[in-house]
Amino acid sequence: MGRRRQLVTIKHVAADAGVSLQTVSRVINNEPNVRPEMKERVQASIDKLGYVPSIAAQRMSGSRSYLILAINDRERTIADWKARQGTDWVDQMLFGGMLKSAEFGYRMIFELVDTHSDHIERELRAAIAALQPDGVILTPPHSDNPLIVGLLHQQKIPFARIGSHGGEAGIALTMDDEGSAARATRYLIDLGHRRIGFISGSVEYDLSHWRIDGWKAEMAAAGLTTDGLLAEGDFSYASGEAAARQLLESANPPTAIIASNDQMSLATLEVARHRGLAVPRELSLVSFDNTPIVNFSQPPLTAVDQPIAATVARAVELIIAAQRGAPRPTEPTVVSGGLVERGSTAAHGG
Repeated sequence: MGRRRQLVTIKHVAADAGVSLQTVSRVINNEPNVRPEMKERVQASIDKLGYVPSIAAQRMSGSRSYLILAINDRERTIADWKARQGTDWVDQMLFGGMLKSAEFGYRMIFELVDTHSDHIERELRAAIAALQPDGVILTPPHSDNPLIVGLLHQQKIPFARIGSHGGEAGIALTMDDEGSAARATRYLIDLGHRRIGFISGSVEYDLSHWRIDGWKAEMAAAGLTTDGLLAEGDFSYASGEAAARQLLESANPPTAIIASNDQMSLATLEVARHRGLAVPRELSLVSFDNTPIVNFSQPPLTAVDQPIAATVARAVELIIAAQRGAPRPTEPTVVSGGLVERGSTAAHGG
């Protein structure tokens, strides 16, 4: 049998570098007031010995847990997983959050909480007690749930509220939903469309209202009416079908539609096909989210790209900064996405 490799500990690093355990700990934890030359010296010993700090050791060295808890809506997440329809919100959350956490020596833990549950406060208290996270990331609709926000504020845990304009508690971040809807609308106006329909998301989400506001503002700026051009969905495929039929079966249907997520956009595409409408020659279609599935529709969908990974990564940075004493931002942090042009949009009458 091969010889078992000796476990390298923080004591080995301190002895090799000729410094105290406390100095090694400060370097590992990226604490301030460590001289650059001392940091280089300790890091050289860490690299030479192949020392890998464990979360348990880090937690024992101070009051921090080096864990960030990300919470997503249980009901919608499980429904998306069961449907296996290509939604990648959770994937992008983990992609942005886990990599950014690792840069700072943290780990990100993912939990599902049902925002409609009578036991939401008990669930959240149990998770916090078990994990003792240094920070929490909330996603819609949890971002503006008063029970969740109040509990975290009371516990004095730094927390980020994605998809929220914030308030007196937490760190607010948005993906510029209003601006994205306005840009998508302007893009269609520039293509010559004048009747641009909009399929909204669930009214439970503030971002649904912001997207409507962006669409309405851009239409108004161009002197165009929105009367009869708004249909309400709830982000599900079925609601997208109903909303698309409402718009396309009206007496004066739109020549273009913006739908508030990819599932409702795909439903709109199918309704258009059943009605014999050619996309994009007779109907242009813009989606929100830009999940992988829109690359494979016929035609591929023009879509607002939601910067989920970048937003969660920024949330991690802000939480860690708060842990280190940085003041809470007074205004929401805005992370803007882009518009990816594909085959579902064309000039009106072109």
